Amino acid sequence: MHFIVLGAGAIGCYVGGRLAAHGQSVCLVGRPHALAPIALQGLKVTDLDGFDRQVPANALQWAHTLADAAPRADSIILLCVKSGATESAARELVAVCAPGTPVISLQNGVDNVARVAALAPGLNVLAGMVPYNVVLRGAQVHRATAGHLQLQRDAVTEHIAPVFNAAGLATVLPADIRAVQWGKLLLNLNNPVNALSDLPLRQELLDRDCRRVFAALQTEALSVMARAGITPAQVTAVSPTLLPHVLRLPNWLFTRLAKRMLQIDAQARSSMWDDLEAGRVTEIDALSGAVVRLAAQRGAQAPLNACMCELLGGPRQRLTGAQMCKMLGL
Repeated sequence: MHFIVLGAGAIGCYVGGRLAAHGQSVCLVGRPHALAPIALQGLKVTDLDGFDRQVPANALQWAHTLADAAPRADSIILLCVKSGATESAARELVAVCAPGTPVISLQNGVDNVARVAALAPGLNVLAGMVPYNVVLRGAQVHRATAGHLQLQRDAVTEHIAPVFNAAGLATVLPADIRAVQWGKLLLNLNNPVNALSDLPLRQELLDRDCRRVFAALQTEALSVMARAGITPAQVTAVSPTLLPHVLRLPNWLFTRLAKRMLQIDAQARSSMWDDLEAGRVTEIDALSGAVVRLAAQRGAQAPLNACMCELLGGPRQRLTGAQMCKMLGL
């Protein structure tokens, strides 16, 4: 079994690093500047539970394009590019991979599998959901929150799930991956709040105004999903319908009821914050944008999520929770 990580950013390096640390064959495909420190130093893989392993450079393969990675008959592609790069990745896949090659999307959002399948219909494209926050700094990748990987049930994922579990990547195969994706999207609606707040995730979640914005985005999304007949899966300890109410609680009660939610490394931030800091295009269109599009399909609107799309689509802004509440009319 040979894993090719297409899009070796934070998630890709963590998953690939855990697999390589367990002795699996792994090739990281990414930008030269991102792979250079790993090629020189190897990859240090850590997590908040105490895992700490140095994967030597010679235990990894790396390439700058999928063609350079030269997929083999036993290759499994782990698609980890940002949602905005999905189409270009799909064109690479269809040009290089043999028909039937398994491609597992570990991306945010709900539309990536369909977008890849439309451009590469001969590939076996499967959905996945990554629940945790991961930070990549140079040649070290760190999982900062907890959770289980969830993969679409298929003969391929039934074969690799034991491999993932043995490598420390706790993995389950849910009955309805689509519901899981929508459940994860609800959680990802905190990404724009975190990016705009310019605060570490834990500090942002301790700001009640930031939580009120997060809750309002979720409530609007839940309304749109209900209109579309979508029931999101529960992907945290709190049900999707109850979570907005928990988020709105005063701090003294929230900190008691949401202890698990606050088990985050003190410096962890959202990937959207990273993108803003680096001047990259964010994934807001795959998150709040998906809610806006679903609403439009049902003849409705999602003005709060639309506002987030506007705020993240323009010049870099830094807003307090109170300022965000005022802008959203909360």
